[in-house]
Amino acid sequence: MAIAVLSSGVTGLNAAERALGNSAHAIANIGTQGFQPASANFAESSPAGTGVTISFRGQELLQTEAPSATNLAVETTNSLVYKAQFDLSAKVIQAADQNLGTLIDIKA
Repeated sequence: MAIAVLSSGVTGLNAAERALGNSAHAIANIGTQGFQPASANFAESSPAGTGVTISFRGQELLQTEAPSATNLAVETTNSLVYKAQFDLSAKVIQAADQNLGTLIDIKA
C-alpha cells in the first residue's frame, strides 16, 4: 500500500512539474507573434488510484501578425495551482515514507 502511495505521489510531482514548465513556456513566449499556448489536461491513471497523467493540447505557432494568445493572468494563476499541486504531492510522498518507516520498525 505504501509503495502504491509513493508511486501516486511521484506521478503527481512529475505532472505538476511538466504543467509548470508548460506555463513558463507560455509566459516566455508572451511577446511571440502568433503563439498559441498549450493547455494542460490532467487525468487519473488506470487503474484508479495509481496516479495522474498529463497531456497537452493546442500549442502552435501561427504564421500571423496577431499577438500572442498567452493570457498572463491565467498563466500566473495556473503556475500557483501547479506549485500547490507539487507541494501536496511532496507531502503525500513524505507521509507514505513515514508510514513505510513505521511499518519497517514494527516488523523489526
